[in-house]
Amino acid sequence: MSTPLFESSIPELELVARGKVRDIYAVDDDHLLIVTTDRLSAFDVVMPDPVPGKGEILTQISLFWFGMMHDIIPNQLTGIPIGDVLHDRALASELESRSLVVRRLSPLPIEAVVRGYLIGSGWKDYQASGAVCGIELPAGLRQAGRLPKTLFTPATKAQAGDHDENIDMATVESMIGKDLADTVRETSVRIYERAAAHAIERGIIIADTKFEFGLDEDGELYLIDEILTPDSSRFWPADQYEVGSSPPSYDKQFVRDYLETLDWDKTAPGPDIPADILEQSANKYREALERLSS
Repeated sequence: MSTPLFESSIPELELVARGKVRDIYAVDDDHLLIVTTDRLSAFDVVMPDPVPGKGEILTQISLFWFGMMHDIIPNQLTGIPIGDVLHDRALASELESRSLVVRRLSPLPIEAVVRGYLIGSGWKDYQASGAVCGIELPAGLRQAGRLPKTLFTPATKAQAGDHDENIDMATVESMIGKDLADTVRETSVRIYERAAAHAIERGIIIADTKFEFGLDEDGELYLIDEILTPDSSRFWPADQYEVGSSPPSYDKQFVRDYLETLDWDKTAPGPDIPADILEQSANKYREALERLSS
């Protein structure tokens, strides 16, 4: 792995946005360059220390899943090498393994969250109301238990430092229209269920995940951003899974668990993270890639 990258700098391109993990640059009217850094966001706060190699691993995982799901929905990928859009050859070579030249699309204003298991904010909602995003569930379900069926539980799309908020399907329909909302739900569930079946054969449970979608000028729907990575999903080792408690994970929950031991109020700035925690986290990301792409 290369030297950890906390923040990219590409002087010849306009920086469009710097998200929690990704730096986005304008290439032209039709294309963007996405650089996936090694930044880590936990509790919606960007930590001051990067996870070595994380951006390269996330990019490889996304490419794997984009390839598997291309028959379900088109995606943002163009196949254009970074060297075709940057004049600085040394910088292009440095960023190549963590960068994608993608279509410039109009993102939908929601996170398309899909849950196969009852954990995280879904578990909290269920404990409080017996429902998740307005979907009533049977009584007696337990933490980390498999849900009776796959649930589409959308959320608002938060900016860095803000928190996503769960919303119901009626709210999604009011935001993007019923037909598009139905398509997003059905597509999200199909992608999740195919991925979950693939992963369980390799010893990984995908408990939940979130997708992002965008539209082109003709209104065609595309899968964008990242897909089924340890940053956007909960990956659990199947051989250590038990209902009734939060399982160990291949994702950034490992770092969240460490942060829970600190006297920190979950607001910026985030605390420093020890090098051994960062390295163990990187190893978990790497193992997830190796297992899923085998």
